[in-house]
Amino acid sequence: MGIATVNPATGETLRTYEAHGPEEVERRIAAAHEAYRQYRTTSFAERSRLLRAAAALLDEDTEDIARTMTTEMGKPIAAARAEAAKCAKAMRWYAKHAEELLADEHPAESDVQDSGADVARVHYRPLGPILAVMPWNFPLWQVIRFAAPALMAGNTGLLKHASNVPRTALYLGDLFRRAGYPDGCFQTLLIGSREVEGVLRDPRVVAATLTGSEPAGRSVAAVAGGEVKKTVLELGGSDPYIVMPSADIVGAVKTAVTARVQNNGQSCIAAKRFIVHHDVYDDFSERFTAAMNALTVGDPLDESTDVGPLATEQGRADLEALVDDAVARGATVLCGGHRPEEPALRNGWYYRPTVLTGITPEMRIHHEEAFGPVATVYPVQDVEEAVAVANDSPFGLSSNVWTRSQEDIAFFVRDLEAGGVFVNGMTASHPALPFGGIKRSGYGRELSGHGIREFCNATTVWQRA
Repeated sequence: MGIATVNPATGETLRTYEAHGPEEVERRIAAAHEAYRQYRTTSFAERSRLLRAAAALLDEDTEDIARTMTTEMGKPIAAARAEAAKCAKAMRWYAKHAEELLADEHPAESDVQDSGADVARVHYRPLGPILAVMPWNFPLWQVIRFAAPALMAGNTGLLKHASNVPRTALYLGDLFRRAGYPDGCFQTLLIGSREVEGVLRDPRVVAATLTGSEPAGRSVAAVAGGEVKKTVLELGGSDPYIVMPSADIVGAVKTAVTARVQNNGQSCIAAKRFIVHHDVYDDFSERFTAAMNALTVGDPLDESTDVGPLATEQGRADLEALVDDAVARGATVLCGGHRPEEPALRNGWYYRPTVLTGITPEMRIHHEEAFGPVATVYPVQDVEEAVAVANDSPFGLSSNVWTRSQEDIAFFVRDLEAGGVFVNGMTASHPALPFGGIKRSGYGRELSGHGIREFCNATTVWQRA
């Protein structure tokens, strides 16, 4: 079976790679298991040294890996460079903070005296080889935000990346090798989705993390549950972006455009549903539609491009189907709603930035994730209706709120069903903050101390003198 790199800007197949067969997969699992036996005993200082070395190499490789990401999945080149820089930052953050994040915890003596212990503590130990099933939309960042804490905790990693980004996947395995990690500590598996179950069922693989679609998450969770193995899932999102009358409308509009079309609109934490108070609805929607319509769609390697192609032809077809369904059921297209007409863009998988209004619950786009540059705008009368519309979704990844009212902020923080509430700003992941969702957006957390402890054994140590 071949795994291909296809340029979404042109539809051209750039290179095809031979998938790893059963013998090679077995060799790599065995190497991860053997590496873990020694690597888990290394000091935090040694792990930090290795991770900093990998970050330094990534800095040197930024231009090359940025171009690789752009030609494999279509993100604008400036965004690809920013992604590489963000990865290096996260690696250095974990290299600096992992030891304190995993320091022993000591309950108060008064709380454990009746247990009979003279000393009691919680000690964090690594688990072993972790399988990471990762998506194409942030092909470097999604992996690093797992790999950096996992390696700093003393685990080893096996990466099954999306099949349309094999060059990025191979780069990641090579990056850690070049940084000096022992053989087997982090390896890429060039395999298809059908081979994931066999890897996850292998007794040497102790846990898994997946970022991707809800069906993929269900599949991995079901297999892992049958094997009684820990999983962390970050799945889809249809994040609300709420704008109240006291908001800075100019700032809210500017950020809304970025929040919707970042990564060509292909981000789980992109704002997708714009819920606007009636008092400012006309002003916001007019400004927002004009700004979306003014975006430059084009070659993602061109520095002036705002929105590049969708990553796959099927992805564009799925997005078109959502828009067509909404329009057929009465939605109004304020801008976009079609493929670009420029001849230079016809061979790529482009779609115009689109704004829809008049959305009703009967439309698929009301409940399904629009993975591309398509925004839906809803008018609401008050904070209660804003929360009701925001929570009327199977997803609960993150949320955005624009208001100057402290009362409003407290209400939204309390009642929005999401893993994050970002006030007067755009949802973004940061190494120091936990990241993840609720409902069908998954479970568990990445990043921060919460993320590094997900794949650790919290060991109770009870001792008498």
